[in-house]
Amino acid sequence: MPLILLLIALLYLLPRAYAATIHRCESADGQMTFTTMSCKTEESLSVQTVSPFMPGTVVAIMPERSNTKRREPTIVGRSGDKCGNLIDAKQRREAIINRRVVAGMSQRDVESALGRPGKINTRNTTTRYSYDLKRGRTVHVEFDEEGCVKGKAKSQTAKSPR
Repeated sequence: MPLILLLIALLYLLPRAYAATIHRCESADGQMTFTTMSCKTEESLSVQTVSPFMPGTVVAIMPERSNTKRREPTIVGRSGDKCGNLIDAKQRREAIINRRVVAGMSQRDVESALGRPGKINTRNTTTRYSYDLKRGRTVHVEFDEEGCVKGKAKSQTAKSPR
């Protein structure tokens, strides 16, 4: 009987032996890093103990909400459009698939929709792509200094040269 109690006690203490210590490093601008190594000299350090999950225990998944001032989340991977976001991603994708040029598209978008231009003219800050159609007509697409399609009513939409 004492041997069984000893085994039960050892099994109870076993998960606690696997607990790890992690350093929580917080910089002056609020950026947090969790590491098993030490923090940089300018970062504040707090030691966190992490224990493995033990079956039958209740673990809070989310911490309690605090009344501290909340910061806005940082969006990673989303860049501002240099053309002023005149069209959204869906409109841009549909225009490229339908081989159309819409005001607010970049030079890269126009080349994706219509292909490489037959002629490129640059004057001051304006760039002009010329596409020759099969029937002897020419389509001109003008870009401003930012590389965006100009928003004139006549040049807002051009048909595909194909």
